Amino acid sequence: MSEFKRIPPEQVQALRENGAVVVDIRDPQSFAAGHISGSQHLDNFSLPDFIAKADLDGPVIVACYHGNSSQSAAAYLVGQGFSDVYSLDGGFELWRSTFPQETASSQPD
Repeated sequence: MSEFKRIPPEQVQALRENGAVVVDIRDPQSFAAGHISGSQHLDNFSLPDFIAKADLDGPVIVACYHGNSSQSAAAYLVGQGFSDVYSLDGGFELWRSTFPQETASSQPD
């Protein structure tokens, strides 16, 4: 695959169940407040390490707020050699309303 694909939350869930990696590119505070369970925060600081350790052929799903910024990030990962990249349509906001039970937070209540 030379381009990323935009997919809905239901398809993301199916890919997650088969071992896809989910990366969240929102700001650290938003990620801490709530994110897709099992996802990892990805920013300019963690990106080089992520690329170095990642399976370039494994599925990677990029999430942002509403599904816009994730498209640029997904295209960037394709450019870095990733071959199976997806952008979450509707972003975390749609995910949270579709799969609230699959949402975690990193901060104390």
